[in-house]
Amino acid sequence: MSDALQPTKWEYFVAPVLSHVAQQILNNFGSDGWELVQLAPGPNPDTLVGYFKRPIVEGTR
Repeated sequence: MSDALQPTKWEYFVAPVLSHVAQQILNNFGSDGWELVQLAPGPNPDTLVGYFKRPIVEGTR
């Protein structure tokens, strides 16, 4: 058995982020363990697309 650390496994999530409630949306995802990786322009001026990741905890999926 090896004592070497295994690389972190990630799961990813993509979601729309409405600009007028962005802070609330980002805080909600953050409280669920999602880390924001990037915000990109969405299909219209009031919408952004958020790319999130969080580590996979073995035994919880």
